[in-house]
Amino acid sequence: MTAAAQLLTRYPMLAKANALPKPVQLGAAAAIVAVLVVLLMWARTPDYRVLFSNLADRDGGAIVAALAQANVPYRLSDNGNAILVPSDKVHEVRLQLAQQGLPRSGETGFELMDQTRFGASQFTEQINYQRALEGELVSSIQAMHAVQDARVHLAIPRESLFVRDRQPPTASVLLTLYPGRSLSDAQVSAITWLVSSSVPHLTADKVSVVDQNGRLLTAISGEAGADGTRRNLVNDIEQRTVQRILTLITPLVGAGNVRAQVSADVDFSQREQTSEVYRPNQKPGEATVRSEQTSASVQNNVLPPEGIPGALTNQPPLNPVAPIVAPPAPGANPAAPNPNAANPPNANEGANPIGNVLAGGSGLQQGTGSSRSDATINYEVDRTISHIKDPLGTLRRLSVAVVVNYRDLDGELAPLPEEELAKLNDLVKQAMGYSADRGDTLSVVNSQFSDAGPQSVPVWENPVYLDYAMQLLKYLLIGIGLLFVWRVIIKPLLADNEENKLKRQAEAELEELNREAALAAQRRASEMSRYEENLNTARTMAEKDPRAVAMVLRSWMEKKDGNR
Repeated sequence: MTAAAQLLTRYPMLAKANALPKPVQLGAAAAIVAVLVVLLMWARTPDYRVLFSNLADRDGGAIVAALAQANVPYRLSDNGNAILVPSDKVHEVRLQLAQQGLPRSGETGFELMDQTRFGASQFTEQINYQRALEGELVSSIQAMHAVQDARVHLAIPRESLFVRDRQPPTASVLLTLYPGRSLSDAQVSAITWLVSSSVPHLTADKVSVVDQNGRLLTAISGEAGADGTRRNLVNDIEQRTVQRILTLITPLVGAGNVRAQVSADVDFSQREQTSEVYRPNQKPGEATVRSEQTSASVQNNVLPPEGIPGALTNQPPLNPVAPIVAPPAPGANPAAPNPNAANPPNANEGANPIGNVLAGGSGLQQGTGSSRSDATINYEVDRTISHIKDPLGTLRRLSVAVVVNYRDLDGELAPLPEEELAKLNDLVKQAMGYSADRGDTLSVVNSQFSDAGPQSVPVWENPVYLDYAMQLLKYLLIGIGLLFVWRVIIKPLLADNEENKLKRQAEAELEELNREAALAAQRRASEMSRYEENLNTARTMAEKDPRAVAMVLRSWMEKKDGNR
């Protein structure tokens, strides 16, 4: 048996592989060699890791040029958006590129102000500040998980000294989102408020947000957000009212015996009202004094001295007595003499030696005098100023409909009594917060529920069964295809392989038999040649020494007779 036959006998897998056709054997051998070569190359290839990703074309080209200049192997992946280097050089290469200022596509923020040159104009400084602010906003927006890239444009008008000439700033944001991701309304609003809060005098309605597909996200967010908030508020009012009604009525009529529907009319208009109310004047004792002013004046008219100077003129004058004039009574004539005056006119006539000096000298003559007192009191005006701002979403009216099932009395359905139905009506009013002034409506109906089940749908129209049928048809077609491949392709190949295997086995057995027959013929020929050689030797010995041959024959014959 040859070495190949021994290997085939020892390893059945090799025997099965040897039974395959020659093209199949050659293809399998080529595939095995290719796999071994690929594994060898993969084992010798260093492990690559991402150095930078999501790079702009300009930055990618600069980084590739720097890597080629530094003789650092690299690879490009993700359609050139990512650069890979050997894993043991990632951190070192990053530090080297950072020293060179790469990548530069990262938006420059306020560090741009550090590069201001001496002698730059105010316009240049304003432009640099605007660019720096845009870069900071881009960096903040890119921190969101769904945002791959962002661009921010700010339109900031120049300041004007005149208020009516001032124009509000505006902003626009362009977002590039990751594939398969989107922004919610809350995230769009967050971006809008982030930008508006970062720029002075910029309001949120002046910010526009657009995605890479050209869709205006701010308008969708504003309209959908407002509509969604209003719809959620209405649904919340209706559901809470229904829940209160069911919680109160279900224990009385039983579970499943009551149905309730609520329609809420909500006013979403927003109004502001400012009112100023003045109350009537209060009594002086109850009113609050705001200010009080009192003034008094006294006036004495004294005549200058007249006449011929004499002894009296050289004497000091007596103390003058001022008349006390009381204020006139209400309704009295101010010119009439006041009887309550302490010193009525001419009361001191004759008592004053200076009164009238007509001879022998001259002196002071007493004239008329007056006094005045004024008092002004200002009271606080009782007024009320109220500023009322109605909340957004005021309940205008509630419409409630309640249906109660008949009562089961020993297997028979009977309507509820009027008294009990009236009690249920009152309970529902309390549960819903009924208000006649608001115009609420309530209808409580006692009716028998229909126990008819859902209409049966034919099997061929039932979507569930149609889905099952489509799934079964899919698997049936797959099975038919596999059976076709088995009967037409695989089975004939296996039959040919089995026939070839039997043929090879028969040829091997025939070859083995021929080999054994040749060996037997060779042994027989060898034995015949030895017999002829022995016979010739015996003849030669008989011719040369007949006596010895006769003695040998005699001894053989004696042994033969002895054995008998």
